[in-house]
Amino acid sequence: MHLYFDDNGIVETKFVVTALSAIAQESRLAIFRLLVQVGPSGLSAGKIAEALEIPPSSLSFHLKELSYAGLVTSRQESRFVIYSANFETMNDLIAYLTENCCGGSPCTPTCTPACPPADEASA
Repeated sequence: MHLYFDDNGIVETKFVVTALSAIAQESRLAIFRLLVQVGPSGLSAGKIAEALEIPPSSLSFHLKELSYAGLVTSRQESRFVIYSANFETMNDLIAYLTENCCGGSPCTPTCTPACPPADEASA
């Protein structure tokens, strides 16, 4: 059972509203889309700021909002904080939004990226 499902296997509405409001802002949507494209290896805050031309002070605020919504995770690697898209949360959100599509038949796309870690990709 995923983190955002209640005891009956239904996605909690509060999670959906929080996640949608987090990506309902141009910079945050761009950050999330970039992290989805990069895959599980993620990017440092500096690389995100550079790629999207977002000032570090603004980026920090946006990453906090995405993290609070559960859409982004972070991990410490040496002296850098690496941010990654939370694909489980993304898939839960997509499942909720498409729950009744296709007449109730399963049609939900899920994303389970198998991207090599950044250090392997550059080797």
